[in-house]
Amino acid sequence: MQTSPSTDLTRIFLVILIIAVLIAGSLWTLLPFLGALIWATTIVVATWPLMLRVQQAVGGRRSLATAVMTIVMLAIFIVPFGLAAGVLIDAAVKGVDLLQHVKLEGLESPPAWLAGLPWIGPRLAAKWQEFAAAGPDALAETLRPYLRSTAGWALSVTGGFAAVVLHLLLSVIIAAILYTNGEAAAKGVLMFAHRIGQERGEQVMRLAGQAVRGVALGVVVTALVQSLIAGVGLWLAGVPRPGLLLAVIFVLSVAQLGPMPVLIPAVIWLFWSGSVVWGSVLIVFTVVVAVVDNVLKPVLIRRGVDLPLLLIVAGVIGGMIGFGIIGLFIGPVLLAVTYTLLESWVKEGTKGA
Repeated sequence: MQTSPSTDLTRIFLVILIIAVLIAGSLWTLLPFLGALIWATTIVVATWPLMLRVQQAVGGRRSLATAVMTIVMLAIFIVPFGLAAGVLIDAAVKGVDLLQHVKLEGLESPPAWLAGLPWIGPRLAAKWQEFAAAGPDALAETLRPYLRSTAGWALSVTGGFAAVVLHLLLSVIIAAILYTNGEAAAKGVLMFAHRIGQERGEQVMRLAGQAVRGVALGVVVTALVQSLIAGVGLWLAGVPRPGLLLAVIFVLSVAQLGPMPVLIPAVIWLFWSGSVVWGSVLIVFTVVVAVVDNVLKPVLIRRGVDLPLLLIVAGVIGGMIGFGIIGLFIGPVLLAVTYTLLESWVKEGTKGA
């Protein structure tokens, strides 16, 4: 007895529906861990060649190499993000405490340097003096509409800090597991890609790994080097709050905005306050940071994947806007895979012509 075409179509539809429901349910179950999984996978893929060298150096013992690489991951990738998040969150909470203090005690007289700022300094000092003279009651009335939203913002910030800590802890655990069983995981991914797209599927998956490695090295390592150089320059020049500024520079560098929004105002402030020597020193550090960004980043990115730098930068910025911090790596990977597939398709059409 033969099965009718309509019965086959119904069976195929039901099988596809069941598979789709299982995949959707699995993704929904893994949703709380998905960000940590992507982040850990990105770090492991980027540092896998280094892990193999470490394993060879310790006599082929994978467990010891995994422990070393986990420590390296903490030092290079996780700690800078954690410190940056911690410093920024601490600054946010202190800002809320300062608002509460101002509400109760009122404003003090404006500092002398504020009036000396070019263009806007006198106006800011006059406005400050106006609020200070009005007393805490008038100031509290002015700030009242903003206090509730500020309190909610502080609560979300402190809750976000706990989420960041949990996310980093999960990333460390998942990365250690991937370091231990990396070959099996990679083999499974390549088999799945081959099952879908044969050799082309494997090629795309390998390209994705190379894109992740190149972007991780180019973006994160360059941002780390820039932040350290800029932080040393700010500390030597005596700029207030160098730790906070370093954290801001690191976040701006990762987001591809660069450290200049912090360094240029710092240089102007030093010259305006009469510190000509230290202002000149900070200019030197600023030039070095700019050179690092223009030289080190392209070299590191092209070590992972040979793609147009403009494509990688567009992927980093667009991914950051669309997906958040994980988009730093998702965006370039998507553009790299799409670009390579289109390039291969166009070349195959040209050969057949």
